[in-house]
Amino acid sequence: MTKAPVTSSLSRRRHDREIVALAVPAFGALVAEPLFVMVDSAIVGHLGTPQLAGLGVAAALLMTGVSVFVFLAYATTAAVARRVGAGDLPSAIRQGMDGIWLALLLGAAVVAVTLPTAPWLVDVFGASDTAAPYATTYLRISSLGIPAMLVVLAATGVLRGLQDTRTPLYVAIGGFAANGFLNVVLVYGADLGIAGSAWGTVIAQVGMATAYLVVVVRGAKRHGASLRPDAAGIRASAQAGVPLLIRTLSLRAVLMIATAVAARLGDTHIAAHQVILALWSLTAFALDAIAIAGQAIIGRYLGANDAKGAREACRRMVEWGIMAGVALGILIVLARPLFIPLFTSDPSVRDTLFPALLVVALSQPIAGVVFVLDGVLMGAGDGRYLAWAMLVTLAVFAPVALLIPTFGGGLTALWWAMTLMMAVRLVTLWLRARSGRWIVTGATR
Repeated sequence: MTKAPVTSSLSRRRHDREIVALAVPAFGALVAEPLFVMVDSAIVGHLGTPQLAGLGVAAALLMTGVSVFVFLAYATTAAVARRVGAGDLPSAIRQGMDGIWLALLLGAAVVAVTLPTAPWLVDVFGASDTAAPYATTYLRISSLGIPAMLVVLAATGVLRGLQDTRTPLYVAIGGFAANGFLNVVLVYGADLGIAGSAWGTVIAQVGMATAYLVVVVRGAKRHGASLRPDAAGIRASAQAGVPLLIRTLSLRAVLMIATAVAARLGDTHIAAHQVILALWSLTAFALDAIAIAGQAIIGRYLGANDAKGAREACRRMVEWGIMAGVALGILIVLARPLFIPLFTSDPSVRDTLFPALLVVALSQPIAGVVFVLDGVLMGAGDGRYLAWAMLVTLAVFAPVALLIPTFGGGLTALWWAMTLMMAVRLVTLWLRARSGRWIVTGATR
C-alpha cells in the first residue's frame, strides 16, 4: 500500500471520530428540544380542548419567534471555533460572552413587545373565542422565559465552538425532566391550569440558562476572560448574525408558502402535508447534527490556518451527508407502513401521503449534502453568501409552488417543488464549496 492512501485513510478515520463525537450528542440535544412542547401538550390536553388549542397557538407563536434567533447559536459557534483553532481560548470565551449579552438584549426586547401585544398576536394567529384566553395566558407567561431561551441558544453556540456537544445534551435532558415534573406539580398539584404549564416551562428554561452560564463563567475565570458587556463585541456579534437571520427568514418563508399551498389544495392535502412535515423535521434533526459538527470542526481548522484540513473535513462530511441521506430515504420507505397509521386512519389521507412520501425519500440524499454544506459555510463564517443563496432559492421556489393549485397539481407536486428547492440550495452551496472562496483562515474572518 502506498503512503498516500494510508494517510488518506488515517485522515478519514480522524474526521469520522470527530464527526461522531460531536454529531451524536448534538442529535440528542436537538431531539430533546421539541419534547418540551410535547410534554406540555400531553399535560394540558387533559385540562380540556380549549386549553390544548390555546397552547397550540401560543406554542406556535413562541417557537416561530425563537427560531428566528437561531443565528445566536450558529454565528457564535463559528466565531468561537475559529479562536479555539487559533489557540486563543480567552478570546474564544470572550466572543461567546458577547453572543450571550446580545441574546439577553434581544430577549428583553422581545418580552417588551410580546407582553402588551399578546392578545392581538393570538387573534391574528386565528385562535377561537374559547381558546384565545388560554393562548394569551400561556403566551404572556412563557414570554418571560424568552431571554433564557435565547441565552441557551447563544451558550449552546459557545460550547459547540469549544468542541463540546455533550454538555448541551446533558442540559437538554435535565431541562426536559424538570419541565415535565414542574408541569405536573403546577398544573395539577397547585391547580394552576395552563398558567402552571407556562410557569413550569419558564422555570425549566431559566434553569437551563443558569446551567449554561455556570459552565461558561467557570471557563471565563479559568482563562482570564472578561465577563463584562463589550459594546463593540456585541455589535460585531449582531452584524455577523444579520445574514444568518436573512437566511433563516427566507427558509421560514419557504415552509410557510408550502403550508399555505397545501391548505389551498384542501383538508385532505393539508392533513397529509402536516404528517410529512413532522417526518421531514425528524430527518432534519439527524442531518442537522452532522451540520453542527461541521460548524465546529471547520471553524477550528480555519482558525488554526489549516486550509487543507478544512477541505478534507468538508469532503468527508459531504460523504457522511450522502450516506445519512440514503439511509434515511430507505428508512422512510421501509417504515412507511408503521409510520402512517400513527398519524391517520383516513384512507384518503393515506392515499395522498404515499406518493408524496416517496418523493421525500428520494430527496434525502440531496438534503444530506445541503445540510452538511450549510454547516460547513456557517462554520467558515460565510453568512453573507448563505443569505443570498437562500434568497435565490426562495425566488425560484415561490412561483413554482404558488402555481401548483392553478395547474391542478396535488401534494405530490408540492413536494416535488420542495425537492426543487433543495436542489437549488444544493447547486448554490456546491458551487461555493467548489470555488474555495469560503476558505478564509485566521482567528477572525
